[in-house]
Order: sequence, then structure tokens, then C-alpha cells
Amino acid sequence: MTEENLLRNPALLFDVRGKVAIVTGASGAFGALAARILAGAGAKLALVAGNASALAETADACRQLGADVHSINARPADETACAGIVAETVAQFGRVDILVVASGKNDVAKIVDMAPARFLDVMDANVTQSWLMARAVGSRMLEQGEGGKIVLMSSARGLLGHPAGYTAYCASKAAVDGITKALGCEWGPTGITVNAIAPTVFRSPLTAWMFEDTERAKEVRTGFLARVPKGRLGEPEDLAGPLLFLASRASDFYTGHILYADGGYTAG
Repeated sequence: MTEENLLRNPALLFDVRGKVAIVTGASGAFGALAARILAGAGAKLALVAGNASALAETADACRQLGADVHSINARPADETACAGIVAETVAQFGRVDILVVASGKNDVAKIVDMAPARFLDVMDANVTQSWLMARAVGSRMLEQGEGGKIVLMSSARGLLGHPAGYTAYCASKAAVDGITKALGCEWGPTGITVNAIAPTVFRSPLTAWMFEDTERAKEVRTGFLARVPKGRLGEPEDLAGPLLFLASRASDFYTGHILYADGGYTAG
């Protein structure tokens, strides 16, 4: 893009029309939102999730936005599964330009009450599967030789601890941050950018109770919002801009970054 064209229409930097995006965890809160954002922006979508009925709902919502959608009922559980996801996407669309890893989990328990297997399960879902998907998609992007966009899902808890039994989750998201930075360095010369979005509490089915007008919700919000300069919890639309930025050429000079979508929570 020439400087003249950029000045005439800087919105072209965020254009993902026709790009092929894989979204894992497409049945979850962030994955479904990411899918709808990219659908509305004109991307072609390979939506991946283990929950078939929820995956179908996300796919239908994206088709209603005019997107070309292919559903893959799978989880990125191992090397074979991830290779299959990429192969099926390429068979359907011919290439891969964008990866959004939104699959993952949390398991809240004090460390003395958490069996090692539970800890390892969170680490596998959040860390190993992110690494495996980045590896599988990155390999394809390297073959294509035209760069690409990889967006991982982190959290403010990758930077900050939490007193309520978050040892597994905090450790897993800190590891995702490490993968993001390392791959940003490793693939920097190739045109593949690797970045992560790290939100704080956002409205979703899992956090809906925090937005309610109950005494418990008010008490929790009051304590939490004392640390948030913006003075409110996150809304889904607060993730739309960061995602579109990291998935488009607008972020071509940004790699290895953790983008905190947190209303200033990690700044104070």
C-alpha cells in the first residue's frame, strides 16, 4: 500500500475481506465473538470446536453476517488433530491467513486442594494446545510464503496473580505470553506476526452474574473496579478493535506483543 493510498483510505489497513481465518474454541464466549467479528469484516471462516451444537450456532450466526463458513467439530488436542484442522481448512479454502486460538479452560481451586492432574489439564488446554495450533498453522503459512496473523488468547492473569485459587490459570496464561514473545522473535523475519489479546473480566455467559444487581455482584464489582481506571467491566465490543487490528495488515509492524484489553487494570 502506497503512502498516498493510505492517506486516502486508512481503513484499508484493517481490511480482512477474503482472508481465511481459523478460529478454535468457536463455541466459547471469546471464540464465538471473534468469529462474528471476522465474519462481519468479510473473512472466510474455518470454525473449530468440540461442542457440535454450540459450534452450529456460531456458524449460523456468521453465515447470517454473509460469511463463507466451514465448521470443524474437533479440539486441538494433539499434533494429529491440529494437522487435520489445517488440512481441512486448506482443502476447503485453499490457504490459511489468520489463526485465532480461543480454546482453553480454567479450573479454580486452592493449590492444596488441586490435584496435579487438574493443574496439568489447564496447562494442556491453554498452553500446549496454543503451541500446537501455532505450530501447525505457522508451518502452513511458512509454506505459503506470504506471512500471516496469529492471535493467541491470554489474560491479565498472565501478568497478575489472583488470591482465589488461580495458580493453574495464571501459570498457563503467563506461558501463553512467553510463547507469543518467543514466536514473535522466531517468525519476525517471515512476515508472520504473533500477538496475544489479554482481557480482564468481560461480559460473557460465565461472568454474567458479575453484571447483575445483586449484593454479591455489587460487592465483587466494587472491589474489582477499584483497580480499573475506566471504572467498568469489559463489554464484547471492547475486544472487536484489538482483534481486527491484530488480524489485519494494520499490525504488520507489531509482533510478540501482549495487548491488554483491561480498561487500564494492569497499568495501576
